[in-house]
Amino acid sequence: MNECLRSHYYDEDEMHEMHEECGVFGIYDFDGNDVANTIYYGLFALQHRGQESCGIAVSDTAGPKGKVSSLKGMGLVNEVYTPDSLSKLKGNIGVGHVRYSTAGASTIENAQPLVLNYVKGTLGLAHNGNLVNAPELRRELELTGAIFQTTIDSEVIAYHIARERVKCGSVEEAVTRALKKVRGSYSLVIMSPRKLIGARDPFGFRPLCIGKRDNAYILASESCALDTIGAEFVRDVEPGEVVTISPEYGIQSYKNMCQEQHARCIFEYIYFARLDSVIDGMSVYDSRITAGRCLAKDSPVDADVVVGVPESGNAAAMGYSLESGIPYGTAFVKNGYVGRTFIKPQQSQRESSVRVKLNVLKEAVNGKRVIMIDDSIVRGTTSDRIVGMLREAGATEVHVRISSPPFLYPCYFGTDIPDREQLIAYNRSVDDICKIIGADSLAYLKMERLPELSGGRQYCHGCFSGQYPMKPPTEDIRGDHENFKRGSESHIIS
Repeated sequence: MNECLRSHYYDEDEMHEMHEECGVFGIYDFDGNDVANTIYYGLFALQHRGQESCGIAVSDTAGPKGKVSSLKGMGLVNEVYTPDSLSKLKGNIGVGHVRYSTAGASTIENAQPLVLNYVKGTLGLAHNGNLVNAPELRRELELTGAIFQTTIDSEVIAYHIARERVKCGSVEEAVTRALKKVRGSYSLVIMSPRKLIGARDPFGFRPLCIGKRDNAYILASESCALDTIGAEFVRDVEPGEVVTISPEYGIQSYKNMCQEQHARCIFEYIYFARLDSVIDGMSVYDSRITAGRCLAKDSPVDADVVVGVPESGNAAAMGYSLESGIPYGTAFVKNGYVGRTFIKPQQSQRESSVRVKLNVLKEAVNGKRVIMIDDSIVRGTTSDRIVGMLREAGATEVHVRISSPPFLYPCYFGTDIPDREQLIAYNRSVDDICKIIGADSLAYLKMERLPELSGGRQYCHGCFSGQYPMKPPTEDIRGDHENFKRGSESHIIS
């Protein structure tokens, strides 16, 4: 039932190790201008967060209350939409979504935004995150007659909002009431007939920010989307906050779910987010440079050149170079027209994608001792291939440095790390992993360095430590429909 978790992990080894979930975008133009084109460009900027499907839903706030125009499709944003199709999406308020399935099959039925028609009008909802209690909430709704059209947990949220809206005076109150019932990670953008609403879970797992352009307000997963459309960054939505945007009142804030304990996903800084984004006041670029510097301090090695595995490894490699004094070089040429390898749903497809996506510059590594920086190792299959490619190109030594600690536990909050038995670091030493991937040496970022990457902000490290900010689910929420057992070592952060 995870909405968008799986993205990062199902192919990280498969190129990068982690995989993102989804990206959300919303806009309300108070001057009445059509917003579909702007949503398109916003989603284009967030394409790295999900490449399986995308969708746009818009409405005219001056028109009939129940009329929503939407278009969803499988594939990349520039594959699904054309100038002609966008011109038919008329409306001055809208939401958009890019998806990588973390739970629920990769099908058009599960593409977002979800559009729900009910007695109070319509709701358009885009969700990034993962609910740990989605199965039980779904069963409760089914027992009261709910008929689900998808297999994603986002529909559970939409149903609860609609049900609460019938019983209360405003859509924002309905959203707040509904969110008190769910547990897990979520960044939501919701379109009602006359309001745009954003919400972030109390732990702040997933990012969400507010922007402004002329007389229009924007909600987006990352600030890079605001830059793309020429909008001004206003602020981040705080963990636990619900914001309502309307012409009458501008931005209204509701913080009755805010709490002191936060758990931002540290992998937003290490891998998920785009390099030019700023999340909760912390530059992603600065975070990755810091990771590289930390690796150079803690795990130095003599070499001739430092290289990064595109894209997230590049900035960390630069940081390693700056700290160590070893020259930074470009060893990999990336085919920009190939989607992230983890996008491929089958393992065999992902593995065959590595060489299609990356090629080695022989002139950059031939006869040299190479330090290769990557953001993570999940299963190890991709790392094995990349190290082999460097050796084939003539590298005399390959020293691998990873800008995150080893993955030892699954993630239930928006990143699809597989079961422990599939993690290469499970029950293996660093030396064992080094031999498996064929490197001359291997070192990971130390756990105690993580606060430096987040700028001292509270973060979730459950995938490294098994210490989760809330109780993990006791049944499979990742769409496999089979019960699973939590690792006995996992526990809740007190």
